[in-house]
Formats: sequence, structure tokens, C-alpha cells
Amino acid sequence: MIDLQKIPFDAEAFLANAGLGRKIVQMQANQVFFSQGNPADSIFYLQDGRAKLTVFSANGKEATITLLSAGDFVGEECLAAVAGLRMATATAITPCAALRIERGEMIRVMHQEPAFSDRFLSFLLARSMRIQADLVDQLFNSSEKRLARILLLMAQFGKPGQPESLIPKISQETLAEMVGTTRSRVSFFMNRFRKLGFIEYNGGIHVHKSLLNVVLMDQLPEADAAGAPVPDSAEA
Repeated sequence: MIDLQKIPFDAEAFLANAGLGRKIVQMQANQVFFSQGNPADSIFYLQDGRAKLTVFSANGKEATITLLSAGDFVGEECLAAVAGLRMATATAITPCAALRIERGEMIRVMHQEPAFSDRFLSFLLARSMRIQADLVDQLFNSSEKRLARILLLMAQFGKPGQPESLIPKISQETLAEMVGTTRSRVSFFMNRFRKLGFIEYNGGIHVHKSLLNVVLMDQLPEADAAGAPVPDSAEA
């Protein structure tokens, strides 16, 4: 008989498969994982696809606060000592596969499996550092440089095997919300980046490594880019 106590816990297998207190859900583009104000009763692990996290003000104004990709958790507020309400709305940008983990099961596995706790805490630390970097970016950098940084993050630069990536279609309104500027300014900057060879459009936004020059070394010609404005892309 197999002694279950001697079988090592496999965090990757846990996050890849359905089981007690967790199930895999398939989301279509624009489908909502959960809405702001809903009970925070579960956490999602994004296995595949892209999603976004948005907040709504009392007067109905919407702001996108972050974009999510495979390997991200979303809905971690459910792990608070007293389960409350969702603080934001999570929506699929592209078709997504996600593991929905009930609050009780997530708390159980974190208490019992140090390997999983380490994995989750590493994610939370990375997200905290990202939020701090976003704040510094918002306070000290120009809107053009902030847009360049967001495009690079969306393209997941720095990950092994992904030197240049294609970003799914995303509206310029969403980019403007994240940058903290107007859609017309985003359109101007995107047109400029394309003319300078930093990005291409081909069903999505293809980001070239040369865009790093804008973020790291401020190497951007002073002359304005000419040509017709880049057409807005509807969200997938």
C-alpha cells in the first residue's frame, strides 16, 4: 500500500489539474471571472491566456490597474482573515483557462504544503514589487516612457525563450487608463514607436527589443513621428 505521507507534493500538478475544492474553468474573451463587490470566496490561477484587472469608481468611471498572463494568481483578497468582497473586476482579454481554487482549499494547502506556500509568496512579493515600480513610474516618468514600459511588460520581456512577443489586441483606451493619459496621446506615441521600428502591427502588437532603449536609456529622437495615426485596436 502506498504511504500518501511519503509522496512529495507537486505544486505544478496541483495548479494544472482539477481536484477537491478546485476546478478548471474556460473563459471566452471579455468574459468576467468575478466582479467588484462580489463575495471573495475563491482565487484563480491563470493557466493560459491574458486577462485584466479593473476598478470602478462610485460614479461609474473604469480604470485598468494591471494586466495578467499565464502563471498569475488573481483574487488573492479572498485569503484575508475575514473573507470580504472583491476589490476589482477580473476580465478575460483572450480565451483563458484558469484553475478556480476555493478559499478553504487554498488556505489548507498553504498551511500544509511549504513548497506551495513558497510559490505563492514569491508571486505576492513579485506583484508587490511591480506595484511599487508602477508607482515610481507614475510619479517620475513621462507618459511616453510609461507606455513603453507597459508594452514591454505585456510582451513579457526578460523571460527565457521570449525575446520578442506578440501582445493580443488591446484598446488604446485601456492603455491610456494604465498609463494615466488620454487616448489621443497613446495613439500619437504608438504611431511614433511604429515609425521608429520599436513595434509592429500584425493582428496584435509585436514589440521589438529596441523599445528597451526608451525605458532604460531614454534614446528617443526629438523629432515627432509623422504619418497617419495608428488605428485603435478593439479588444479581442
